[in-house]
Amino acid sequence: MVRKIGLRYFKKTFLFAFILSIIIFLPFQRVLVIEDAKTNKLLAYLPLHRNKDTFEISYTHSIHLSNVVETYTVLKDGTIRQIELTYEDTAIGMPSNAEKGEIFKLEDGKYHLLNMRRDMPSIYMRTAQVVGTHRIISNNHELDLAEVIPPGSLILLTEQRLALWELWKGVNIVGRST
Repeated sequence: MVRKIGLRYFKKTFLFAFILSIIIFLPFQRVLVIEDAKTNKLLAYLPLHRNKDTFEISYTHSIHLSNVVETYTVLKDGTIRQIELTYEDTAIGMPSNAEKGEIFKLEDGKYHLLNMRRDMPSIYMRTAQVVGTHRIISNNHELDLAEVIPPGSLILLTEQRLALWELWKGVNIVGRST
């Protein structure tokens, strides 16, 4: 009788531990990961949702010192697609016209490059060291990258699925620190 109770208790405990392990370690949450490009250390992440997988990178252009906003969407296969670019000056490093299928317009003193379909597997980016800041904006939340990343750092942005334990060790940039 004692053996049956002990075996039943062991089975229930094992099943509970197994299910808990799956919940904690199985990658399920689709996120835009910001990691150190040299060490692959998770620095921050942005949860992606089915209809809200668009984000912006906003920064001050280092030469003409005006604001630039790049808009991206993350496709279901993890591809990052640039869909829009907004800026104030067509000086060095900024486009002065549109490529095939894109729309280039001037509105309210800003240049807009629309209908972009520039796909990439990831984005390598060096954060501002001297001039301006880099910010990531999504779902009306904004993160100044200098808050979590040292100036001049090389970072990598990719789409990944993270498990609960990975989510707990990063910084969720939509307002909750984990």
